Amino acid sequence: MPGPIIRKPPCESNAAPNLSDYASVRASFSWETAGRMLSGLPSGAGLNIGYEAVDRHAAGKNADVVALRCLRKSGQIQDCTYTQLHAQTSRFANLLRRLGVGRGERVFSLTGRIPELYITALGTLKNGSVFCPLFSAFGPEPIRLRLAIGEARVLITTEALYLRKIAQLRNSLPKLEYVLIVAGSGRSDIPDTLDFHALLDKADDHFTIPPTDPEDWALLHFTSGTTGQPKAAVHVHAAVLAHHVSALFALDLRGGDIFWCTADPGWVTGTSYGIIAPLTLGATLLIDEEEFDAERWYSVLQDQQVTVWYTAPTAVRMMMKLGINVVQKFDTSSLRFMASVGEPLNPEAVLWGQQAFGLPFHDNWWQTETGGIMIANYAAMDIKPGSMGRPLPGIEAVIVQRRTQGIECIEQPDLPGELALRAGWPSMFRGYLGEEERYRSCFADGWYLSGDLARRDADGYFWFIGRADDMIKSAGHLIGPFEVESAFMEHPAVAEAGVIGKPDPIAGETVKVFIALKPGYAADTLLQRELLGFARQRLGAAVAPKELEFRRSLPKTRSGKIMRRVLKARELGLPEGDTSTLEET
Repeated sequence: MPGPIIRKPPCESNAAPNLSDYASVRASFSWETAGRMLSGLPSGAGLNIGYEAVDRHAAGKNADVVALRCLRKSGQIQDCTYTQLHAQTSRFANLLRRLGVGRGERVFSLTGRIPELYITALGTLKNGSVFCPLFSAFGPEPIRLRLAIGEARVLITTEALYLRKIAQLRNSLPKLEYVLIVAGSGRSDIPDTLDFHALLDKADDHFTIPPTDPEDWALLHFTSGTTGQPKAAVHVHAAVLAHHVSALFALDLRGGDIFWCTADPGWVTGTSYGIIAPLTLGATLLIDEEEFDAERWYSVLQDQQVTVWYTAPTAVRMMMKLGINVVQKFDTSSLRFMASVGEPLNPEAVLWGQQAFGLPFHDNWWQTETGGIMIANYAAMDIKPGSMGRPLPGIEAVIVQRRTQGIECIEQPDLPGELALRAGWPSMFRGYLGEEERYRSCFADGWYLSGDLARRDADGYFWFIGRADDMIKSAGHLIGPFEVESAFMEHPAVAEAGVIGKPDPIAGETVKVFIALKPGYAADTLLQRELLGFARQRLGAAVAPKELEFRRSLPKTRSGKIMRRVLKARELGLPEGDTSTLEET
């Protein structure tokens, strides 16, 4: 259930939010006018993400500002200014040219969060080639499938990942011509590969970005489907405008900030906001090579004086498990703004941020297909915990009902339907690679149909209900899993909750909940009864689950999204579909 409204704080004049008057900015906003925030290539040669993120800063007042600060596993802190990043990315673009890799050809990365990944991404974009990031935790078959679908010509990876996951695939990937190895120490001499640093060192650090049409392909992001075949969403250089504007407004990001996006660049948040957006604004991007550890994360926030933090619901829930006392051992007062994405934040998580850090987590909504944040809770706006917020300026969002002939917009507040966006924003995906019919099916009457069910309240805030294929129909009631999960999250014993519908011959479906507990609680019959009664009090007998099962952990993606379809498939003994993006459980 919705929590109490968190009122916007009074703003000091020197810390006024970038979006201080939502209604006014929204009324006057146009993407054409917003385009003036970016430079464009010299002499009117188009728009290139690499230029907007790196080269224009290296030629201006931000030349000596730290662009990347990488916290290495060794404990070393590695800084790279915009000038140095300009030189390194130019070297990589020239490296690609030397290999004969040109416009539109796909360059894949399979590494951890290391500096070479960011050099690869931005150098690829400067060259006019297409950057395609992969999760380093993928197994060999998910990697092979994505390399094949994307027709990879170049792959940048590490020695360990190559020997463990790639070497066995080479014969099945005839279009993969070059594999560049980032050696752990010294130089790499693995057969049929090239040494990344040896080639980079030989390349010229001066590179002229070729004319780039805003509609030229730039990024290829894979998103898991309900079948075994991942979808490859195509994004273009024009997307950089949406990255820039959304970071400015939805994340309140600005030059001079120390920005930490904890997402891996192997998924879209880690590229859109973990590489591109902060650099377009001249911020310092903090990169952490290590994996999640709550206390170490708190020390990073403290020691690096992070000002804007963008993380995932999974991380928030894991921090909540440890309690507020752990956070309070650290000085996190440098933080000005915190946001989360991956799956809607339960109201309790939003409020916990306020208790633990003195700031709420600002939830926002978007998808791989949208390319950037579409709906958000803004710094100068009241927060309704559990809400996705309101649409970004330049984004028109509505609730619709699909009909036999097109769609029908739902005007009345609080009625559920499918969330749709008016097509045409800059970061909208331009296709699913090789799946034109699947792409066309995402649109109707000029609207992009998200597949997410939501409602809009009388104040214009949007509330997530669930994926259309997650909805539960029980005895005539349409039940959204997120509402049920949020009710359980109010109980002090619950760390995570996942809800599914189970077939039932009388009710159609019954509601079942899977619960992961916080440390110190026993998964016994007594607690099971207590939790079921707790939910029934809050939701009513018609909506509350009839069945509860304890699990050590719930299946979720690395972006923090609980995979209800996997829970349901395991419960019913059905195929699980594409599980390559799941965390290890």
